[in-house]
Amino acid sequence: MTTRTAQPVQSPHVWPAATARTEEGTLTIGGVALTEIAATYGTPTYVYDEATLRTTARAFHDAFTQAYPKARVVYAGKAFLTTALVRIIAEERLGLDVVSGGELFVGLHAGMPAHEISLHGNNKSRTELAEAIDAGIGKIVVDNLHEIDLLAALTAGRTEPVTVLLRLNPGVDVHTHAKISTGVADSKFGLPIADGQAEAAVARIAQIPGLHLAGYHAHVGSQLFDADATTEAISALIAFAADMRATHGVELEQLSPGGGFGIAYVDAETPIPVATWATLIADAVRDACAAHDLPLPTLTVEPGRAIVGPAGIALYEVGSRKDLAGIRTYVSVDGGMADNIRPTLYGATYTAEIANRAGESDSAEKVTIAGKFCESGDLLIEDIALPRLEAGDLLAIPAAGAYCLAMASNYNLALKPAVVLVRDGAHRLIRRRETYADLLHLDVE
Repeated sequence: MTTRTAQPVQSPHVWPAATARTEEGTLTIGGVALTEIAATYGTPTYVYDEATLRTTARAFHDAFTQAYPKARVVYAGKAFLTTALVRIIAEERLGLDVVSGGELFVGLHAGMPAHEISLHGNNKSRTELAEAIDAGIGKIVVDNLHEIDLLAALTAGRTEPVTVLLRLNPGVDVHTHAKISTGVADSKFGLPIADGQAEAAVARIAQIPGLHLAGYHAHVGSQLFDADATTEAISALIAFAADMRATHGVELEQLSPGGGFGIAYVDAETPIPVATWATLIADAVRDACAAHDLPLPTLTVEPGRAIVGPAGIALYEVGSRKDLAGIRTYVSVDGGMADNIRPTLYGATYTAEIANRAGESDSAEKVTIAGKFCESGDLLIEDIALPRLEAGDLLAIPAAGAYCLAMASNYNLALKPAVVLVRDGAHRLIRRRETYADLLHLDVE
């Protein structure tokens, strides 16, 4: 006998906090049925739970300022950025970390105070640097010697120097995917400490009146589930700072060990609690500064994925299926690698739930969720057990708030999805779906 009673979400810690099923089996987020979202906005649509966003942002702010009173938390906009999101993080007392002129433009347009913005990037253009300086942002994180030369020219004759941090490469390895590991010696990011490039950069900046070197930054990687690499990087940065004070008279005022705090995409992943991260990082800074007789600097951390990732889900409609006896069953949805490149790019894993019904308990089958795009590698989830999916079903994939839409494309001239914010039973559009007319907007005929 089959049952059609409501079932609990299989991976509750992976989903937004306000996720539930009605007695009829419909999946809801923020008190809004995902069937209503699909009926109103179509699919694919990305849905963000505002309560989860705010709660997580607040947790980071409170945990770090309690563990280290001179701490600042800035949201890494590269994870996902819209004007609505910027306003939420500003209201929750977070700053903004941007990596391009476009992100800077959105942040300023949304009302983020310029002094709360920092600019990163390994190949900032002269135009982007000029825009940041003209806007009066809080600091520029310098990545290389070429950038120093650009800044020297752009700041010539200024009465107020531009505050910069120097991004260092501490040569620290991490337990994450190679494509999101950024602190190893072989990386395009940062100036290596080991070969003297970092010290040469310090000496060069010290000679430029228009620049003020306030401290150092490093980012060892993303999706981290242990703190060892981060605390090792902190030790390396502060040891370097002590050497630069002794050699070049540069005082350590600001320190940033980046972000990269991991989130759970599937049940097997167990993230470090925010409060634990805060304690470990704060203790590492205090211990290293004490060891080198340095005053405590302002500490800046830069979570992106950890704030926005758990708040978002991707909602698709199921289409075709292909049963290959003895091989696998493909079930295709109306999105894929154009809106979420992560599985194709570096094998990211996800879970999923049927959103429009609970599903029959005795119909579970192992399937591969495929996208609609013309690539064999366009697979969102391989070998997941779900109740039998039928054409027209809605499929929801959690932990989709970060690095999905941020890396979305118009491959196959796909239309980028709508983005909806839900809270307390209400929903509102914060980014409309693209139209065919948008595809022609930049064409010159």
